[in-house]
Amino acid sequence: MGLALRRPLIFAVSAALAGGIALAGCAERPEAARTTLISNAVVVDGTGGPARTASVRIRGERIVEVGELQAGPDETVVDATGLALAPGFIDTHSHHDRGLSERPEVLAAVSQGITTVVVGQDGESYLPLAEYFGRLAKDPPAINVASFVGHGTLRNRVLGEDFRRPATPAEIDEMRVLLRQELEAGALGLSTGLEYDPGIYSETEEVIALAQEAAQVGGRYVSHIRSEDRRLWEAIEEIIRIGQEAAIPVQVSHMKLAMRSLWGQADRLLQRLDEARAAGVEITADVYPYEYWQSTMTVLFPNRDFDNRESAAFALLELAPPEGLLLARFDPDTSYVGKTVAEVAELRGTDPVTTYMDLIAESQALWQETGESVESVIGTSMDPADVARLILWPHSNICTDGELAGRHPRGFGSFPRALRRYVHEDSALTLEVAIHKMTALAARHMGLEHRGMIRPGAYADLVLFDPARISDRATPDEPQAVSEGIERVWVNGVEVFADGAPTGSRPGKAIARSAAR
Repeated sequence: MGLALRRPLIFAVSAALAGGIALAGCAERPEAARTTLISNAVVVDGTGGPARTASVRIRGERIVEVGELQAGPDETVVDATGLALAPGFIDTHSHHDRGLSERPEVLAAVSQGITTVVVGQDGESYLPLAEYFGRLAKDPPAINVASFVGHGTLRNRVLGEDFRRPATPAEIDEMRVLLRQELEAGALGLSTGLEYDPGIYSETEEVIALAQEAAQVGGRYVSHIRSEDRRLWEAIEEIIRIGQEAAIPVQVSHMKLAMRSLWGQADRLLQRLDEARAAGVEITADVYPYEYWQSTMTVLFPNRDFDNRESAAFALLELAPPEGLLLARFDPDTSYVGKTVAEVAELRGTDPVTTYMDLIAESQALWQETGESVESVIGTSMDPADVARLILWPHSNICTDGELAGRHPRGFGSFPRALRRYVHEDSALTLEVAIHKMTALAARHMGLEHRGMIRPGAYADLVLFDPARISDRATPDEPQAVSEGIERVWVNGVEVFADGAPTGSRPGKAIARSAAR
């Protein structure tokens, strides 16, 4: 972009604001008193159209004017000369809700410009959702939160420990009743984690029946599909079938080609998705801009045959090499955290395959005792060219799949990383198209209205940043390093991030499907 770095300056503060009126979530104050003018910004409005120099006026929670505007005598003015102003980024696949009550300032999200997260992913959600939304209303975070209903959560409630089988028709009906209840509470739709327990044991017909329930109220379907590696093509056909038979929009979560033998086949995948769209299936995707994922060691065993040496050897050969499989958590021996399977093998004096199988056995034994998750790994499985190609697809938006305090740097760095890599360095995307993928397109894929664009009437979720300087700093060694170039962030008209730190304001809302319009 070539824009000069310029820190925004606050020129004037209204008497009401200077007097210390409380922010959202605290004491009430007149909406008319909270007026802000962001002047002379390069406005990238989220639509994908050309950026333009303009000013934006915020009153209360909403944007009220965009254009050549003059400051009023009684409003806060932020001089944004030389900086870009975009809608707040929408993270369509997020786990930033984990530990949200302990970290309500949500540094991981706001420091990279995220103003709305969509949770309830991978088939796991809060139940009942109404109670969770109620807690957010009483104790709001700095960001907005929307949620899907997790298929795995429904399965756990109905099938209990007897989940290693297809559900019966009666059990599917029970899940439908629960799903309907959650949809009425405002869930965006249904999410699945078909590579995880208990969803991996479900039949496609079970998922279709539930997706049909969501479709009846205009909900959507998002899925960590049944395989991202050895059975990718079958998994893609399954989600297409679900979209077709349930007549519901479907989204492939964190789309990837996570197997060496699949590298270079991004165009084949996108061609199949385009064919499905041409046939009437509204299929989309989100992608995070990294070549490595984070999950469990066991996810690489679709048959759950953890003692099968051949399966373990295949995983380390094709899915994640020993030197590219990093232990992010290992409760049986925390000294292994931050080491790769290759490094642990060297410490133990065993070969990598044996080491991998032993680590799984040890973690499974502890899991049996505690009933809690005890391990996770970061696996390098993707080719950078494939990741870029998937991000460039017109129907993919950016996500993080990240956490507030996780070991994967995506929790702190995804959106700045995408801007740095694909706009500033590679010029694969224009700034306008990249912002579109982070805002309006993401909102459309989630069924959210009045968010994701800078226009009168939209919620004032905004991020002010330096496009020439914006960059991720988080790495696997320093996963919580804060990104550079994000200057200010507003959520529902209230500033939540400025001068490199959260402001302490907590104006976030639970976004229910019925209220998303």
